[in-house]
Amino acid sequence: MKRILLLLLVVAAGAYYANQAGLVPGWPRAKLPEWVPAWARVNPQVTEANAGADGQGRPGGGRQARSGQRRNGQAADEGPVPVVAAASRFEDVPVTADGVATVQALNTVTVRSQVDGKLVELDFTDGQDVKKGDVLARIDPATYQAQYDQAVAKKAQDEATLANARNDLLRYQRLALTEAGSKQQADTQKALVAQLEAQVNGDQAAIDNAKATLGYTTITSPLDGRTGIRLVDQGNILRATDATGIVIITQLKPISVIFNLPQQQLRAVNQAMSKGPVAVNALEADNTTVIDKGTIQVIDNQVDQTTGTIKFKALFPNEKLQLWPGQFINVRLYIDVLSHAVVVPTAAVQRGPNGAYVYVLGDHSKVALRNVTVGRQNETQAVITSGLNPPEQVITTGFSRLTDGAEVRIAPAETDAGTGAASPGAGRRAGDQASNEVPAGSPPMAGAADGGPNAPSGNAPAPKNAAVAPQSGALASTGESGTAAAGVPGGDRMRRHQRGQHPFGNAQAPPPPTPAPSQ
Repeated sequence: MKRILLLLLVVAAGAYYANQAGLVPGWPRAKLPEWVPAWARVNPQVTEANAGADGQGRPGGGRQARSGQRRNGQAADEGPVPVVAAASRFEDVPVTADGVATVQALNTVTVRSQVDGKLVELDFTDGQDVKKGDVLARIDPATYQAQYDQAVAKKAQDEATLANARNDLLRYQRLALTEAGSKQQADTQKALVAQLEAQVNGDQAAIDNAKATLGYTTITSPLDGRTGIRLVDQGNILRATDATGIVIITQLKPISVIFNLPQQQLRAVNQAMSKGPVAVNALEADNTTVIDKGTIQVIDNQVDQTTGTIKFKALFPNEKLQLWPGQFINVRLYIDVLSHAVVVPTAAVQRGPNGAYVYVLGDHSKVALRNVTVGRQNETQAVITSGLNPPEQVITTGFSRLTDGAEVRIAPAETDAGTGAASPGAGRRAGDQASNEVPAGSPPMAGAADGGPNAPSGNAPAPKNAAVAPQSGALASTGESGTAAAGVPGGDRMRRHQRGQHPFGNAQAPPPPTPAPSQ
C-alpha cells in the first residue's frame, strides 16, 4: 500500500509540473485525473496576470508569458492614445524638380605646339590664372627665323628682276611704234613682266607663311582661365602631331552644369522658360546647402530614348569658385510657385486601400480619419489639394493604435537644443515613446511580482533597475518580504512555502493515511 501511495504522489507531482510547464499541449491547466488523492490535488492560484512572470523561468514558460501578454494587452491599450499633432497651414510652395548634375568648364583648351622644335621656355606655373594672350611657352625660333629671312630675300630678288623686265617692255613698245622693232618682241616682254609680278606676289605669301610659323614658336593662352598641371617639361622636343599637348586651360568663370530630367518635366520647364529665366540652385549632398545660383541656358533638342530623359545645361557665375569641373552636385529647378497651398508634415499622410488619408484632431480629443488628395510632397512636407482646411490639426505619430474616432492624448514633440525647432524624426520618436506608456489606472501588466510594482509583460526588456535573477536556481535577495525573483525556476513555489503555504498550492495536505495492517 505504501508503494502505491508513493507512486500516486509521484504521478500527481509530475502531472502538475507538466501542466504548469506547458509540456502537454491542450491539457487543461490545474485539472488532474479523479484518481489522484485529495491531499495531492492542487488548488492553483496562477492567474493570467502572473502567468507571464512565473512562466519566464520555466521550460516552455515563454508560451505562458505570451498568452498572459495577449490577454492583458487589451487592458494596457485602454485609455487615450499618446500622439503628436501638427497644425495644417497655408503656405506658398515652390514647384521644383531635382536632379544630379555634372559640372563642366564652359571652355576647355589643350594647348599644343603648332610647330616642331625644342621647348626652350615655360612661362606659367601649374594652377595659374591666365588671361587671353599671355605667353605660356616658347619653341626654339632659330630655324623659323631663317626661313622668314630667306623668304624676304627671295622677294627682293624677284622684285629687282621685275623692275628690269618692266624697263625692257617700255623700250620694246617704243620700237614697235616706230616699226624699228617687232611687235611680237614687245608682247613677249609684256608676258615676262606679268610672270615676274606673280612671282613677287608668291614671294610675299611665302614671307607671310614664314612669319606666321615664326610666330607659332611663341605659345600664348587662347582664353581666360586656369592652367592645369603641365604635361611636358622644358627641354623636350615637341611635334605638331603630338596629342598630349603642353597644358590644359579651363574657363571657370562662368561655369556650366549638365544634368538630365525625366521627359515628363519638359513641358513645365518650357512653359517656365517662356515667361523668363528659370532659376537653378546648385546644392550640396544634403540637398539644403546652396553652393551657387544660376539659370537654365539650353535644353537639348531631343529626348534620350534609352533613358527617357532630356539633357539641360545651366550657367553659374561661380564667382567664389565653389564649382569645379568634373564635380558631381545636386541641382534644383524652380519651375513655379503654388500660392496659398495647404501644407502638412509628410509624416501625417498615410496610405490605404482608398488612397491617402490623415487623422484629424477633433473635439473632445478624438480623431477622425479623413481621405485627402496629395498634390506634391517631399521628405518634410506635403501639399494637400483637397480634404483639409487649415488650421485643422493632423496626427503625425502613433498610427499603430489609431482608429477612426479614437481618443488621443497630445504628447510634446522633441526640439533641437538651442534652436527650439523640431528636430528631424522628433515627432516619430515622441510618438513611439508615448505609445509605450501605460495610461493611468490600467491594471497591472502580466508578470508583476507579488506585492511588487508593475513589471513588463511577456518578452519586453526589464527596467534598468530591476534585480537580475541569480543563476543555478538561487533566490534573488529581496529583503524581509522574501519575494523570489520572477525568473528563478520554482520561485513561485518557494515564495508560497516561505509564507507557510504548501509547495503545491494553497490546499493543506492532510496527514498521511494510516496504513492498513499487513496480512
